[in-house]
Amino acid sequence: MSAPFYKYGLFGDEMSLILAAVIGIGFGFFLERAGFGSSKKLVAQFYFTDMAVFKVMFSAIVTAMLGLFYLSWAGLVDLSMVFVPPTYWLPQLVGGLVLGFGFIIGGYCPGTSLVGVATGRLDALAFCGGVFGGIFAYGEAYPAIASFVKSTPMDRITLDEWLGVSMGAIVFAVVLVAVLGFWGATTVERKLARREVEASV
Repeated sequence: MSAPFYKYGLFGDEMSLILAAVIGIGFGFFLERAGFGSSKKLVAQFYFTDMAVFKVMFSAIVTAMLGLFYLSWAGLVDLSMVFVPPTYWLPQLVGGLVLGFGFIIGGYCPGTSLVGVATGRLDALAFCGGVFGGIFAYGEAYPAIASFVKSTPMDRITLDEWLGVSMGAIVFAVVLVAVLGFWGATTVERKLARREVEASV
């Protein structure tokens, strides 16, 4: 048996929606348990006082990457059938900047804001209102910006294809960056915590 299961017809649309809902609820539960339903904890990463979001999200990326890499190597996952959205580098760069500024200003990303709403946080509810307002505004403005949204196409491309190196080299590089990133984040946290203690004395 090989994956992805949906592409091989092992379950249909209805089951895929059920699985998406179960996975989404589980993901939200663990986000809340990690404290990511609080805008204070989320914003703390931008002040480098609590880098938990960076560490958790990077850990998730590395775990998924290693899982897919080794499952593909073992012949259990066909990576050519795993959906990779097409790249439009300029509009996606602009969209990433807009999302980032919204994250900094509002204290939430779209996913964590829903977690905040589920736990009764009013600031998260206000943020969700902004998200849905932004979705509506984007839909209304789309005809005018459609040419920009589809500009600078690179089709379906992955880092190993773009850089012309093996997938193993990319996996090693990402793991190395993660290890260095975790070390750097922890070092910065400790230094800032020490300064806060010294300033309070």
